[in-house]
Amino acid sequence: MKILLIAGSNRRNATSALLLRYMADVLQSRGIEAELYNLYEKPVPLYSPDEAPDDGNAASLVRAASEADAFVLGTPEYHGSVSGVLKNALDYLSSNEFGGKAVLSVSSSGGAVGVSSLTQLQAIVRNLHGINSPEWLSLGGNARQFEANGAPSDAGVRQRAIRSLDALVDLAGKLRPDVVRAR
Repeated sequence: MKILLIAGSNRRNATSALLLRYMADVLQSRGIEAELYNLYEKPVPLYSPDEAPDDGNAASLVRAASEADAFVLGTPEYHGSVSGVLKNALDYLSSNEFGGKAVLSVSSSGGAVGVSSLTQLQAIVRNLHGINSPEWLSLGGNARQFEANGAPSDAGVRQRAIRSLDALVDLAGKLRPDVVRAR
């Protein structure tokens, strides 16, 4: 099984990206192939349906999404919504990449929780014909603290992240059993 984690922030040390990095480490420790695509490190140009940019990062994102069996999408919450950086990246993708695949939505918000961004992200996933995981993960306030090794400081946050990943892996296995077993 291959899971693509897309960190949708334009900040160097975004807590949403730190959380996805931790989640990728958890998946890899379980023998699951996990690729972290950090949009801060690999930005894509503004999407335009009229012009296909000759951009290596955009092509790399589409290729990685095509090869993925499931996704984790991570976003900060800006003004009650997903980041523009993540939305722009998702505009490069379609049902060709997402159709019938499991997707876990993750948010990190400076406020109490990022439920608005998660709700909107799940609507985007539905429009891409992805299948939303029954779990989601929202970090807010003091829950957004990380250790030097990259793990969330709070044991409860680590447990929630693992529970969310377990639900995603379970759903992905049910939706794509032949593809998942073949890898």
